[in-house]
Formats: sequence, structure tokens, C-alpha cells
Amino acid sequence: MPKLNENFIKLNENYLFSEIAQRVNTYTAANPDKKVIRLGIGDVTLPLGPAVITSLHEGVDALADAKTFKGYGPDFGYAFLRSAIVSYYQHNGASIDIDEVFVSDGAKSDTGNITDLFGADNAILIPDPVYPVYVDTNIMSGRTITYLDANEENNFLPMPDHNVHADIIYLCSPNNPTGAAYNKEQLKAWVDYALTNDAVILYDSAYECFITDETLPRSIYAISGAKRCAIEFCSLSKTAGFTGTRCGYTIVPKELNFASSTGVALSLNAMWRRRQSTKFNGVSYIVQKGAAAVFSAEGMAQCRETIKYYQINAGIIADTLARKNMTYFGGVNSPYIWFKCPNQMDSWSFFDYLLNNAQIVGTPGAGFGRNGQNYFRLTSFGSRENTIQAMERLETLL
Repeated sequence: MPKLNENFIKLNENYLFSEIAQRVNTYTAANPDKKVIRLGIGDVTLPLGPAVITSLHEGVDALADAKTFKGYGPDFGYAFLRSAIVSYYQHNGASIDIDEVFVSDGAKSDTGNITDLFGADNAILIPDPVYPVYVDTNIMSGRTITYLDANEENNFLPMPDHNVHADIIYLCSPNNPTGAAYNKEQLKAWVDYALTNDAVILYDSAYECFITDETLPRSIYAISGAKRCAIEFCSLSKTAGFTGTRCGYTIVPKELNFASSTGVALSLNAMWRRRQSTKFNGVSYIVQKGAAAVFSAEGMAQCRETIKYYQINAGIIADTLARKNMTYFGGVNSPYIWFKCPNQMDSWSFFDYLLNNAQIVGTPGAGFGRNGQNYFRLTSFGSRENTIQAMERLETLL
């Protein structure tokens, strides 16, 4: 009989969004006449931009001609896309090298798979509340996690505690689920902490495109010293609506070198390169053609228009909560609005209350950790019509 990875027993029975889907499906089956508005999962609703569509078609046409046909592509991404990403970082005040760019099918995959590079006995530091993938993938690997409290007192932006040692630190800014974003001084404190502790920061910047405050960093590599202690993950899911198209990228600086147990220096860049070439076949040529168009002048202009649409939705949600005198975070520099449940309700009770009485689906904060027990997340990724209608229902209900 095979010996199983019994760390899976330690996981919650259902992934957060699977549990939400089950509850919503049960409700809609019993109430087929009621319109449910979904503002829970962070999935986009607007179509891909014209520049991306044109490039996707060009990719398809290339595969229909023997002269331009592409078979297996580079494991780490085509040079035309990786070069475009390097240029994008330069515009955001960060310098990276093409050999540090690894194209993938999304930040979720990479933030989970990156654990392959690290031993099971590392000290893991993860803020709470947090995107569940960080926690679950470390539990699957049998690692012990120390949680860092993110709460109203620190504006859901916890800072390093120099009395606590960490080997691996997870940070997400703008944050999912809270919408909070670190400024340069705060990120510098984290970089300095990581360098002092000889630690690695796993930095998720999937929502950097929503930052409108020009004083806020859009990459951790805008902070001096970060290339010696940080790996950055990003995605086109929210930047360009690639939730169904699937493309993202991870930056692993060549400066990330650490001593093995035998004293031999190991490069995380080389290790990730080896891991990806072994376990990943790369992103399709067609998708990478579309992704490269995102970084063109035309593509970025179209993306900004789409993002502006969602930002207006976020403002509509935030304004409604403000009129009801509800405590909330995010809604600016982020597509997420994180607010305290009314009447001291716990988040799953509020989820059911909102679904049954207003037919609105959000995300219970408890799914993101202990500190989310009495909070709730709404996303701005719905249509304008649905966002307005949902807020009219919410304002009447509360």
C-alpha cells in the first residue's frame, strides 16, 4: 500500500472558493427565479483588449503555416515576451535582466510551486489574513507556519518583528484580500529585515496595475537591496483580463545565492530554472503572442481603460459602505474592498445573510485566516450594471 502525504489531512476539507461555489449552487437551485450577483471571486468580466486579440489571431495563423509553425517553446518563455517584461519593469522604476524572467501560466501556480526550492524545516512567516494558496501549499509540504497579525490597528500592513526569526516571508501588495498597499519606507523595512535574517521574501504583486498613487512601489525591486532577498510573482489575469487565457511571470534575481548544508553556494535562479525545465512545458506560443501585446503602447492603453472601469466599480462599492458608516479598507490602489461585517456577525453568517436576503455573493474573511473572521471581501470585477444593482440592494438591506 502506498504511503500518502498525510499533510493533506491538515487542510480544510474544501478550498475557500469551492465552498462558496457549493453554497451558491445550492441556493440558485432552490431559487431559480432570483438573480444572484457575484462579487466574490476575483474573476474579470470585460473582454480582452483589441491589441491582444489581434496578436492571438496572429499566433493562431502562425501555427497554420509550416514556415512559421512553432512546436515546443522555450521552458522559460519566448525572448520577445521576456524582453517586453524587462521593459515594463524599467518603466516601473525597477531593473531586471531577461535571464531573471520566467513566464508561467499564472501567479497562483508559481507561488505554490516555488516551495519546491526550499526544505521543509524553514521558518515560514505569513501575514493573516492572506491568500489561501500561500498557507495551503506550505501545509501540503509539512512546514510549520508562524502567522503575522494584520489588523485594523496596523491598517492590515504588518511590519517585521525583529524578535521573530523567519527564513521565508510571504508579502502581497496591494494585498489580497484587504486591498492594503505598502509604501516604499515600509517595504524597505521588510527588505532590511530579510537581509538581516538571511531570509527570502516571496512577493506577490499580482495587483500592481491597480496602484494609482505614484508614491507607492509597483515592484519590490524599486527598493534597494531587494534583488538580494526577494522573488516577485506577477500575473496578467487582472492587468489584462487573462484569467481564462492564463499567463504570468516570476522574477528570480541572479543575486539570490544561499549556502547549502554542505557549504556549497546555490543559486535560486538556477534552481528555479532546473525546476521549471523538469516540471513545466511552458506557456503556449499563441498565449505568449497575446501577452506580448499587453506590453505594447496600444496594449497598455487598452489595459488602463479596462482597469479604470474596475476602479470606478470599486469606488461605487466604497461610497456605499461610507454612506452606511461601515469600516472598510481597499477600494483605492486595489480591486478589493475589505469591510467589517455589520452587527458583529461572523463572515460566513454574513455570507449566508447576504446571499439569502440580497442575492449578493462575496467572500467570507474567515477563508483568509483567523483575523478575517469578522470581515468580508467584495471585488470590483463585476459589470457596472451588476455592481450598481448590488450596492442598491446592500444599501437597502443594511
